[in-house]
Amino acid sequence: MRIREVNENKKQFISLLLLADEQESMVDRYLEKGTMYVLEDNDVKAECVVTDEGNEILEIKNIAVDPENQGKGYGKTLIDFLAIKYADEYSILQVGTGESPLTVPFYEKCGFVRSHNIP
Repeated sequence: MRIREVNENKKQFISLLLLADEQESMVDRYLEKGTMYVLEDNDVKAECVVTDEGNEILEIKNIAVDPENQGKGYGKTLIDFLAIKYADEYSILQVGTGESPLTVPFYEKCGFVRSHNIP
């Protein structure tokens, strides 16, 4: 298993990106300014995009695992990778997400704590 940064042709992973963010126009807003990583285990199993939000805040804008490989720890591996990689550069790793019965428990299991709700 390896995690690599993707600097070119990020849209080749659009099918994974759209699993986490259903509107391509929204993905386009952060994809080029963000840093993208893919997790490979023989082939691509998961991806994530993070952005620098200023004030030592790194935000996970998109994280998705191929549906056939969900529940195998790939998403948590990506989050752990981000936390270690950026520990010296950022004091906060945050994520904004909807009230999904699957998404929120996943992030809480990864150690995230609810900050606030935006109606």
